[in-house]
Amino acid sequence: MSNLLNNRVNTTATAVQLTAVKAAFQTILTNLPFLVGLTADERKSLNAIDVNNKAFTEDALNAAVNNATLVPGYISVPNMQSDLTLFAQMDEISGLANQLCERIDDTKMLAGSEAYNTALSLYKSFGAAADAGVLGADSIVDKLKTRFASKTTTEPVTPPPAPPMA
Repeated sequence: MSNLLNNRVNTTATAVQLTAVKAAFQTILTNLPFLVGLTADERKSLNAIDVNNKAFTEDALNAAVNNATLVPGYISVPNMQSDLTLFAQMDEISGLANQLCERIDDTKMLAGSEAYNTALSLYKSFGAAADAGVLGADSIVDKLKTRFASKTTTEPVTPPPAPPMA
């Protein structure tokens, strides 16, 4: 749980930064026009390559290159080489993309958590103000408490405790 006094990501991206990032993604898509999208069924039906399968594939490719007379005419060794090269290239890029996606997801998660924890603290404060009879606090609490209302009953669900103040 975050500490309300330690806001780790107290920033926002500028419009210029967001535009540049979106343009960078578009540049990637423009430079890799051959990227494909697979359905869930297609993903399940494909033979996956792992470290052992990659070594096997490389060995088979080397054997085919060095023993061309044994390769059936319906198998394209250049296509196999191209596929294996592309696999290695995409493997390198996907590693970088995964690192970036993880950092984006982590930043998003932390920022959302900090905002939500602060909202819970505010809800608790507004509730205390309403209990003390502060004018206008009741309407704020009434609006915010709908977040914790159960969908199956009309009784509100008790909200989680607010994070500690210090």
